Amino acid sequence: MAESGSCKPLVYKVRRQEPELVAPAKPTPRELKELSDIDDQEGLRFQIPVIQFYKKSDAEMLTTTKGELQRDPAKVIRKALAQALVFYYPFAGRLREGPGRKLMVDCTGEGVVFIEADADVTLEQFGHALQPPFPSLEELLYDVPGSSGVLHCPLLLIQVTRLKCGGFVFGLRLNHTMSDAAGLAQFMNAVAEIARGASKPSVPPVWQRELLNARNPPHVTCIHREYEEVVDTKGTIIPLDDMAHRSFFFGPTEVSALRMLVPKHLAHCSTFEILTAFLWRCRTIALQPNSEEEMRIICIVNSRSKFNPPLPISFYGNAFAFPVAVSTAKKLCENPFAYALELVRKAKADVTEEYMRSLADLMVIKGRPHFTVVRSYLVSDVTRAGFGEVDFGWGNPVYGGPAKGGVGAIPGVASFYIPFKNNKGESGIVVPICLPAPAMERFVKQLDGIFKQIHDHPTKPSASNATKTGTPIMSSL
Repeated sequence: MAESGSCKPLVYKVRRQEPELVAPAKPTPRELKELSDIDDQEGLRFQIPVIQFYKKSDAEMLTTTKGELQRDPAKVIRKALAQALVFYYPFAGRLREGPGRKLMVDCTGEGVVFIEADADVTLEQFGHALQPPFPSLEELLYDVPGSSGVLHCPLLLIQVTRLKCGGFVFGLRLNHTMSDAAGLAQFMNAVAEIARGASKPSVPPVWQRELLNARNPPHVTCIHREYEEVVDTKGTIIPLDDMAHRSFFFGPTEVSALRMLVPKHLAHCSTFEILTAFLWRCRTIALQPNSEEEMRIICIVNSRSKFNPPLPISFYGNAFAFPVAVSTAKKLCENPFAYALELVRKAKADVTEEYMRSLADLMVIKGRPHFTVVRSYLVSDVTRAGFGEVDFGWGNPVYGGPAKGGVGAIPGVASFYIPFKNNKGESGIVVPICLPAPAMERFVKQLDGIFKQIHDHPTKPSASNATKTGTPIMSSL
């Protein structure tokens, strides 16, 4: 399992032009469009950053004999963005809040924030293993003062930064109440299709947020422990000072090693389930909570296919749940690995159409609460979201996906599973993790110790002992 990061921080300068508002290229309907009762919960009322790194195009010469750019990615994307907003016009509006904290989009057509920039750095200088945390991210995705509120602010901010090598960086910040990862990738691909010459998106967007609204009258029929009110009596919410951000790579070797910890009756478990149980356990050990404290793992589960009939394929709202598994720290750390794995599997299986209906009802009844963050760890798998296939005409990105881990209304709680290819050409998953610095040191040792034990004793070590002795893994990228 490889840890990313360079010994010497990369320092560079970015020259930004004045931010502008890009409005739809044609007139669009002026109307109020309500978000769903899943969209407007407190836990989604924040901005989420995405970043894409692109190489200079191999398919064409980008410079003329005078050295001038033939195709300027900023201008190409800006024009395509205006055209895409004709179809996705709610993104050009502003959020308002009505009675009962209900959110709605005022489709004003004001536009989204767009920034054109240049950086005195090459793609190669970022290193061969592009993954979070990225150096000087705030330069590549500038927080325009007054733009980051949830209400009455632009719903999207996009920055295109040209690099010295002819490549560029596409940074995007989204008000999460508008879309989940799949919905955002759908919008980005619509912009990309138009940038490549299409006149309209190949997949027409579907709003239909009413599909995920509460019933009338609302009635909660499922158990939703993810929204329990838990008092943080011991100050165990992760502090924001002295936080360490690192990414860890799980390729074929690491995943095979983890599968050696899995008993036969759970051999059919997915990589997501195994990795989630493993990280939950190791992270708990690193945080050193009291043995009787309840630890929580929250798994983001896409519910699109859970409905009968399924939600429309081009629905771009939030369509996921936050099912949770709960265990005392003592049981989690001392039981065999199968214990954590079975808890994760059950939490995922809880999500059904009825569960989603019940969740929407709970939001209305309880005033759209935030999911429980006390002693919680949240994981979101974006390996199939489609960020890596967003092609504006320069090919697929070298890296595409979340800009950092630990984002959210309560920073430091969440990790993403991001598709990644290391410098050996191995495909795997990179996981950005955010922990207090001392806990991160223990986490790294925990990983390394476990993988070393598996490597030294490949005859299937005891799952309980392997995760007790020390540390998970870091192989080189």
